[in-house]
Amino acid sequence: MKRILIVDDQEDIRELVRMTLELDGYEVHEAVDGDSGLQAAARVAPDLMLLDVMMPGQLDGLGVCRKIRADGARRRMKVVMLSARGQPADQKAGLEAGADAYLCKPFSPRQLLQVVSRMA
Repeated sequence: MKRILIVDDQEDIRELVRMTLELDGYEVHEAVDGDSGLQAAARVAPDLMLLDVMMPGQLDGLGVCRKIRADGARRRMKVVMLSARGQPADQKAGLEAGADAYLCKPFSPRQLLQVVSRMA
């Protein structure tokens, strides 16, 4: 079973993603912001992180992704950015920060599962 960490400040998004992934057999963990996401990544050691770009606090999703890519222990973890910002420049910024994929909100459960299965 693949372990997935959802890092998003919107509870309804986390719930939708969690329910979709659990129904498909994934082990799902959650965090509400960048700092708690990094802590959860260290504790849970997920195979994949679904990471919101815009979050409150000092560390947004791009910053979290950069820190993960700079960390030797977690460098190989797959990261999929989730964002309402879907402009080409936004997607480019996510990929340049080290994301493996970029999924624009709103997305369907089918789109989510397609992206996650490609990363698994």
